[in-house]
Amino acid sequence: MTRSLDLPPLDRIDTLAQELALLQDTGKRRIAILGSRHVPVVSIHLVELVARSLAQEGHSLVTSGSQGVNAAVIRGVLGVDASRLTVLLPQSLERQPLESRQQLEKVLHLVEKPDHDDLTLPMASTLCNQEIIGRCDQLICFAFHDSETLLASCRTAEDMGKVVTLLFFD
Repeated sequence: MTRSLDLPPLDRIDTLAQELALLQDTGKRRIAILGSRHVPVVSIHLVELVARSLAQEGHSLVTSGSQGVNAAVIRGVLGVDASRLTVLLPQSLERQPLESRQQLEKVLHLVEKPDHDDLTLPMASTLCNQEIIGRCDQLICFAFHDSETLLASCRTAEDMGKVVTLLFFD
């Protein structure tokens, strides 16, 4: 008995091939992990585990410095090898909340953007996310369906030809 299969659209074939090649690639990658500030506790532990596992495999991770997902990435990587982590802040360190600053003091590769201090946080975050995406081979994003800045960052990464994994909390 023969069965016909619906073929995926041609643009999806390229993306699928790229994702399959990355899965088979044993080389080290620069992986950006971005996500929401407001995250369920169980999800925070999952993000830490993912970041820790990627760092243990030898990958370099790039993230930002806010609470939630980004803080979980920082904790996960710092627990393995601080040299595998780069954190880009949307503004200067002084503009970060106290609890974030305490964690960020442990980061070896910290990039501040004091020239963005006059911008609104959403605008500074958008610029920061664009720079983070420019520094990575792959983006993993943990978001909600209404996380406009993060979803826009995923679209930007896709437009740049990056492999994007988008996971929703809701």
